[in-house]
Amino acid sequence: MALSTEEVESRTTGTSAPAKSDSPIYNWPATPKVKLGISGAEPPMTDVEAEFQQTLRKFALEVMRPIGRKLDRMTPEQIIADDSPYWEFRKKYLELGIELSALFEMPPLERSRLFCIIFEELGYGDGGLAISVGAGILPQYLSALFGNKFLMERFPEDMLGCWAITEPDHGSDTLDPTGTAAHAEGRVSRSNCIVSFKGDKLVINGQKSAWVSNGTIADVCILYAAADTGNGPDYENGCVVVLPLDLPGVSRGKPLDKIGQRGDPQGEIFFNNVEVPMEHLLAGPEDFQRAVYCIHAEANVLMGATWTGAARAAYDLALDYAHERKQGGVPIIKHQRVAQRLFHMFRKVEAGCALTRRAAHYNQSADVPALQAAMTAKVTCTQWAHEVTSEAIQIFGGNGLTAEYPVEKMFRDARSSMIEDGCNELLAIKGGYYLMDEDKL
Repeated sequence: MALSTEEVESRTTGTSAPAKSDSPIYNWPATPKVKLGISGAEPPMTDVEAEFQQTLRKFALEVMRPIGRKLDRMTPEQIIADDSPYWEFRKKYLELGIELSALFEMPPLERSRLFCIIFEELGYGDGGLAISVGAGILPQYLSALFGNKFLMERFPEDMLGCWAITEPDHGSDTLDPTGTAAHAEGRVSRSNCIVSFKGDKLVINGQKSAWVSNGTIADVCILYAAADTGNGPDYENGCVVVLPLDLPGVSRGKPLDKIGQRGDPQGEIFFNNVEVPMEHLLAGPEDFQRAVYCIHAEANVLMGATWTGAARAAYDLALDYAHERKQGGVPIIKHQRVAQRLFHMFRKVEAGCALTRRAAHYNQSADVPALQAAMTAKVTCTQWAHEVTSEAIQIFGGNGLTAEYPVEKMFRDARSSMIEDGCNELLAIKGGYYLMDEDKL
């Protein structure tokens, strides 16, 4: 004989079991289900974080995404022209009032969370434009980290920056100046760009490769190059110089035509006997290894956050489309394989977000940041962004292959991310060596 509801409740709410009023579980819906917010399983935010995220999400959708799609269809020369939509984006970004000085005044946890939120939302809008923003702040950001007040005042935050490190003959070499990941028979050839120390000035000659983000349009450059202090050029003990790009002897190459991230204008920079005062030296040979370590620890976390945001954008578009598109008389999300595919996209986005924020918090709090943690965020999130955007195309089907829908562009943008700021293969090798414990050898 079946028990009545009252009898069941009386038997399960005795002295050995909690009363319903004592447990929040009894306030759940009878069939529990949660509708997540715009950034997934996000713990409660502060009012400042929530307001900032909402502002950035609106900026991402209303400004970045439409401008990014326009730029994607333009020639490289049109992208950097005076009447390009890029400059509209740049103007509106500056109007957001994001200031590095304000970030540096925050406690480490708040700073790391807000930093990740900023670049997740920028990546949500457009990966290429987000990378342009990230590269654009590096001269000022590194100057602040090194505590160089002269350079911080000389180059205010509204000046667009670039980071010139890779060279025509040295891509991965520039990320590995000590040769940690080099082949046993390997030998690094002469540097393409050399900074000579001559009295109270620095003289720069040579070129940086076409992969300099903002290289064709930047106002200021943070230059990583071989140093010649009188005994010939030496990249292992190179130097870092922050300099304006309107000096005599500076010229630019043509803008790069590329598969993705076309909203990030890239191109060569040439230096022909460019002279700058010694005050523009951010890191000399004795500090060069610190400077290489520092900028990669920061840039790799930035990459993790940006491409987590880009992956989330592709996932959200695919999720919406799966509710709208019908096959077999039902929305395709009701088909098991589509639901399963969306779940795996979701888990990658959520895991990438958590990993990046963990690395950012550790590195902002620690006396010395863990480069291997930053590399983990970069390698993982760019790989997953590539996979998630590819899966988004699959959910869109034939529509996903067309320029009418945004996911094919997101896929191309994400594919580029696995090479920039250090190809993932090299970062994995170097990251593995950073796991090495000398005390156990």
